Amino acid sequence: MTTAPPADKTVAAVIGRSDWPHIARELADDLATDAVEREQAGKPPLDEVARLRESGLLTLLVPAALGGGGADWRTAYTVVRTVAAADGAVGHLLGSHYFLSYGARFFAAPDRAARVERAFTAGQWYWGGGIASNEPPLMLTPTVGGYLLDGHQRYGSGVGVADRLVVRAAVPGTGEPLAVLVDPAHPGLVSGAGGDTFGQRLAAAGSVGFDSVPVAADDVLGSLSPDDGALSPFAGLAVPTARLVSAQFCLGVADGLLGEVREHGRAVHSPWQPFSPQPWPGGPSQDPYVLTAFGELAVAARAASALADQAVTALTQGLARGHDLDDEECAEIAVLASAAEAAASRAAQEITSRALDAVGAHAAFARHGLDRFWRDTRTHTLREPVAHRLREVGDYFLNGAHPPFSLPA
Repeated sequence: MTTAPPADKTVAAVIGRSDWPHIARELADDLATDAVEREQAGKPPLDEVARLRESGLLTLLVPAALGGGGADWRTAYTVVRTVAAADGAVGHLLGSHYFLSYGARFFAAPDRAARVERAFTAGQWYWGGGIASNEPPLMLTPTVGGYLLDGHQRYGSGVGVADRLVVRAAVPGTGEPLAVLVDPAHPGLVSGAGGDTFGQRLAAAGSVGFDSVPVAADDVLGSLSPDDGALSPFAGLAVPTARLVSAQFCLGVADGLLGEVREHGRAVHSPWQPFSPQPWPGGPSQDPYVLTAFGELAVAARAASALADQAVTALTQGLARGHDLDDEECAEIAVLASAAEAAASRAAQEITSRALDAVGAHAAFARHGLDRFWRDTRTHTLREPVAHRLREVGDYFLNGAHPPFSLPA
């Protein structure tokens, strides 16, 4: 667990900041200077989370009246994409944090959500965990004054560095899944294996075990039940919100690799003419094969980005409607977000697989670290298969079926 700096100094530094994209750009530039070395070392991202905290970005979505940045989700998505372009694992850490820390507003009563966000801002918490629908719920046993939490979570984001966890748990008997806020400082909580993936080495992800961990009644945020009528359409927006975090992560990593390849490609010979005694005048940047490859990848990136922007607009409008939102409007937003995630996932996989061709054999050198973009992308997309999103879009298009309330990993 990270140690937060004195809350008054951190919050005072954040208040008044409004140019969050610029702050994110500065942080990304800082992360990029040693991204390869940090990724190859694979140490727990304590320093990276400290950098996020010092930048003020952790509380970006908290209302200004509660001491936060007062920004909206469009800004948060821009920040996630910017950071992911420099360091995919840190972008993933930040995106997961934004979604999980916003969960109180989706699932808890307004007064409870406000108390959580005020404490979050005062403590400058980094949030980890996960409430994925495919995760077997932990068991929440009622006791005098609260609950005891037991069980094993197979995968959680940022669990190795989190100040608070949000997990999926169920009360024995009813089996209703609930979102629960947990302090990982309790001795009954143990982070385990699962973070040894070939990509996102700095995401501090893994399994977590809970052995009679005490939970106050006030830390049960609300229901995660997919049953009809159990959740309001506003709470249903949690799904497209998370899908668009995934989309922005994918687009950010693709942006990062395209930028790196552009710089490396200017310094090497054309990989498509390795034996040519007379390379193209002006170097690889004038090679028609290089130009065609970059053109195809740029089209893929811009098309996916445009669809993501459309989905973000729909989501922000839906969030603004609040509890006036109806089921059909929620479904339309969810379908659009699923389409955007599918497009971003496919674009990122294509770009991170093919962009290295523009560099050629030089791209294989470990010192360049270009492989990390592909590994970060594939680690993420293996957890979120695009086939599920395409099925949801197709079912809505053909049959008008609303997407299920299925929260991602």
